[in-house]
Amino acid sequence: MKLKMMYSFLSTDLAIIEKELEETVQAEHPLLRQAGVELLQAGGKRLRPVFVLLAGKFGDYDIDKIKNVAVALEIIHMASLVHDDVIDDAELRRGRQTIKSKYDNKVAMYTGDFLFARALELMTKLQDAKAHKLLSHTMVELCIGEIEQIKDKYDFDQNLRTYLRRIKRKTALLIAVSCQLGAIAANVSEDIQKKLYLFGYYVGMSFQITDDILDFTATEEQLGKPAGSDLLQGNITLPVLIAIRDSQLREQIVGVSSHSSVTDIKPIIELVKSSNAIDKSFELSNLYLQKAFDILDDVPNNKTKTAFHNIARFIGKRKF
Repeated sequence: MKLKMMYSFLSTDLAIIEKELEETVQAEHPLLRQAGVELLQAGGKRLRPVFVLLAGKFGDYDIDKIKNVAVALEIIHMASLVHDDVIDDAELRRGRQTIKSKYDNKVAMYTGDFLFARALELMTKLQDAKAHKLLSHTMVELCIGEIEQIKDKYDFDQNLRTYLRRIKRKTALLIAVSCQLGAIAANVSEDIQKKLYLFGYYVGMSFQITDDILDFTATEEQLGKPAGSDLLQGNITLPVLIAIRDSQLREQIVGVSSHSSVTDIKPIIELVKSSNAIDKSFELSNLYLQKAFDILDDVPNNKTKTAFHNIARFIGKRKF
């Protein structure tokens, strides 16, 4: 089953979200407006808005109210990707030139800042102090995650805990908060809010681990960027952390530096793929996925719960 079919009952409301996104990225300055439109046109799974809407289905669902939360979360995600590409000096994302590549770092940073500001502006329409505190904390953690990633570049001696804390901040928290804020906007009970937050967190961890695996196993065409880009940019992910436990592999891998090229790391990609690192990484991803499924056992049975379950399974098993 294709991903969109799993939440097809949201199609009308997701069309509203898409229209709101188009309006939100509009700016008076033509360059900011153009950059924002190009980001939207690059596409994306829109998982965060989907999770916001699905979580809202457990309560008093009102699209006119919840749409602001859904759009804000996607805009924050987009802004973080723009800043990410500056940090990683990335040329491509989803097969297209990044904003920093097409324009420059300054335009990219201001585009990201503009998007963050627009997201906060949208969130003011939700008059709930808890929601604002939750989002503020998440954005702080997101920024810390970015800083930690810079600090940890090409650090092959970092441990598993460091990696897990980093992906929690960079990916899992925003997905978790998407679920919780959607629930808050729909006046869902606090008990279910907490469960949905945990579900989103566990799915987010599995999602990022799978992403890190795909950076080695998928093709450039599938990824929209060269395979092994994470390693090339100095981002030490789970497959690498597992592979370097083998002393012979470690000797090959730790030679990667900021001076390495795509050609240089091709043999290393094959070494990682031929080791047990990919299978071991999937094992950890599946553990997080199972925790997400266990949490769902404690929420009310409805088509939303089924959609959450199917999406989580798709995320953990996807090939690209």
